[in-house]
Amino acid sequence: MLSLLEIIAKTTDFFASKGVESARLNAEHVIGHALGLKRMQLYLQFERLLTDAELDKIRPLVKRRAQREPLQHILGTVEWGGLTLKCDRRALVPRPETEELLELIIERLKRGAPEAPAAAEWRILDLGTGTGALALGLAKAWPEARVTAVDASAEALALAQENALATGLAERVEFVVSDWFAALPDAARFEVIVSNPPYLTDEEVAAAEPEVRLHDPRAALVAAEAGLADLKTIIAGAAERLVPGGLLALETGIAQHAELLGVLTEAGWRDVESRKDLSGRDRFVFARR
Repeated sequence: MLSLLEIIAKTTDFFASKGVESARLNAEHVIGHALGLKRMQLYLQFERLLTDAELDKIRPLVKRRAQREPLQHILGTVEWGGLTLKCDRRALVPRPETEELLELIIERLKRGAPEAPAAAEWRILDLGTGTGALALGLAKAWPEARVTAVDASAEALALAQENALATGLAERVEFVVSDWFAALPDAARFEVIVSNPPYLTDEEVAAAEPEVRLHDPRAALVAAEAGLADLKTIIAGAAERLVPGGLLALETGIAQHAELLGVLTEAGWRDVESRKDLSGRDRFVFARR
């Protein structure tokens, strides 16, 4: 019989041989999930000998992760923005960069505008909501705001609705199947529009890690025109859908900012701003109507 620590060490080596990043951390998460233990509980039981039944629970999960299935799919959830969100193949796994976007949006809204209404009256639109992460994060931050979450994928929207129920935020968010703005009422206007749309090229996806290339929905990753097509569609539509002074907040590709800032400036947007993510890469674009 092997101890828990020995199994963690063997799993770590196995994951490392398969190119899994942060192999030890992944091993602890997978083994803890299989055994129903939190990571801290693992540390307190390193000398414990594992039974055959326990090893039978661990092995299939280790195999899945070694095949580069995302850890979040194996665990079934991800901790993001203070929420526990269900994750599966129906939508992108919420990224840390998008959590940075959430924090930057909250920072901007707390310090000043939209100019017209009070916070309780804000109407917020999340385009391409996926798991619902941004919509639910903003609904949590402003309980009185009216949040609309849109996705062209009915499957992704169903996942977002499941997350809304699980987080107790279902009554605060309206979900709409729509190709960007297409299915929204003509009169719908918003104080805030946010989006993490597809912005990668086919070449970028081909070079991505297997977790992304093989398991994320391709339609949520790739856009035409060197990854810019959906971003340009959103910018054009947002000009008609935002109230004066309303905020547009976008997650983008790292080589797209010069062109996007040019598009926004030429179209008469103001307070146009490019922001880097924590890794120092151009990642976010903000502008006001």
